[in-house]
Amino acid sequence: MKLNFPCVFAFAGIAAFLAGCAGNSKKETTTDTALAADIKQHIAVLANDSLQGRKPFSVGEEKTIAYIAAQFKKMGLESGNKGSYYQDVPMVEIKLANAPTMQISGKTNLKMEAGVNFVAATRREVPAVELKNSPLVFAGYGIVAPEYKWNDYANLDVKGKTVVVLVNDPGFQAPEKFFKGDTMTYYGRWTYKYEEAARQGAAGVIIVHQTEPASYGWQVIQNSFTGSKLYLQQANKHMDRCQFEGWINEETAKKLLANAGITEDMRAYARKKDFKAVPLNSAVSVSLKNTLKYSTSHNVIATLKGSTTPNEYVLYSAHWDHFGISKPVAGDSIYNGAVDNASGVAAVLSIAKLFTQQKEKPKRSVVFLCVTAEEQGLLGSEYYGTHPVYPLNKTVADLNLDALSDFGETSDFSITGKGQNYLDDYVVELTKPNGWTVVGDTKPSSGSYYRSDHFNFAKVGVPALDLHNGANAIGHDEAWGKAKLKEYNEKRYHQPSDSYSDTMNTKGMAQTTELLFKLGYKLSNETTFPGWKAGSEFKAIRDKVMGK
Repeated sequence: MKLNFPCVFAFAGIAAFLAGCAGNSKKETTTDTALAADIKQHIAVLANDSLQGRKPFSVGEEKTIAYIAAQFKKMGLESGNKGSYYQDVPMVEIKLANAPTMQISGKTNLKMEAGVNFVAATRREVPAVELKNSPLVFAGYGIVAPEYKWNDYANLDVKGKTVVVLVNDPGFQAPEKFFKGDTMTYYGRWTYKYEEAARQGAAGVIIVHQTEPASYGWQVIQNSFTGSKLYLQQANKHMDRCQFEGWINEETAKKLLANAGITEDMRAYARKKDFKAVPLNSAVSVSLKNTLKYSTSHNVIATLKGSTTPNEYVLYSAHWDHFGISKPVAGDSIYNGAVDNASGVAAVLSIAKLFTQQKEKPKRSVVFLCVTAEEQGLLGSEYYGTHPVYPLNKTVADLNLDALSDFGETSDFSITGKGQNYLDDYVVELTKPNGWTVVGDTKPSSGSYYRSDHFNFAKVGVPALDLHNGANAIGHDEAWGKAKLKEYNEKRYHQPSDSYSDTMNTKGMAQTTELLFKLGYKLSNETTFPGWKAGSEFKAIRDKVMGK
């Protein structure tokens, strides 16, 4: 589908909308405001086929960041990085020159088809990886967590071997309390599995995909973990990582484990207190041939300078990238990412506009940051977190916008990782006048707190908030809203069908946008630094950064 929209739109004024934004006791929402129209117009541009799916290192990147920077400049915002609207992010693109091959032989001989029942790649910056007859070992959840007295690698030497591990952590659907129950810890994330396998010295690591504990279907693996991948450049060329990282589907894993005597539920088996890693009496051979491309992508950054305390900063973030042009689905090969995350960038641009329309400038500076390569592993925000333009101990909060729902307004909101920091309390207070409710993760087992850019700010101690509309859609029952969320997750998430349509309902996006504008405006005129709550794993980091 080819859409034809001009690259720049004229926006209607919304001064009337802002009147009384500090408090509105009516239960009416943002219906029929110009804010929803602004957001929709930005999405129409950012999700247009001409941007080719907004993949870093592409013509799509050039057009995308130019559009964002032009909008910031048009609003009169200062360039945010020493005279530039861009922050360089050095990355390497590792692209498979041809389809990877994998053979599993020994007691188990399995036919492995790339993109069908396995995916494999490498972070190592080398032209080829040839791993032959690496013994396979089932290492349970692949977790070493002293605070939970858990070590799947205990007394296990995996040098030269390939570990097979489960996604998520032992708490998921466990009959007794493990870890944080159904709330995923970082130990459950696939990124952690790869990191830990490398720390243990494994030659390779394979994650078993299961839809429920992963919270997404196998098609997401097929779409997201194939093709070229981007990584931040490292001095050691990523040679400290496993030779290959991959996934296999559940059907293949069951066959592999059954031939090693594991016929019961694999998650229950790995959850046993006396679990020990199991040799699978089979070996894997993997061949990968790569082409390497070194280049620089860009974060886009603009600043509204504060009036009295300009050296303190409230930061908004959203990722501008998506998957570019990839595997065709139903004849469409452009992964436009209208919801994920043209919506978040549109919201940041709209919030920036709201700030510039205020009669009184905020006391603190406000930073608007659109980051690259979130879909490649949160790379742009990771780079900013380790190379901050503004001091972390002077950054009040990160307010992140990612994949805002497109089915309209709701009477509830969901905070990813609710209970982590005091920003939650601000949201609750701001929603009270409208009678809206605020809940935590609707699906805490999905590990959403570790899946968007706010996580990289949390990792360096900055209180970070990720807010979304809930499921109680106004004008419909809760079941309707839940069905819409399910439809997006199963039918459009990370697929070409996440595309712009004139019928897209951006009024719920406007709700979230307005709410986060109000929150940021409040923070920008305060003197306090809202912190992490007791029990948060990020509190100690922030205390150290703040010199406490």
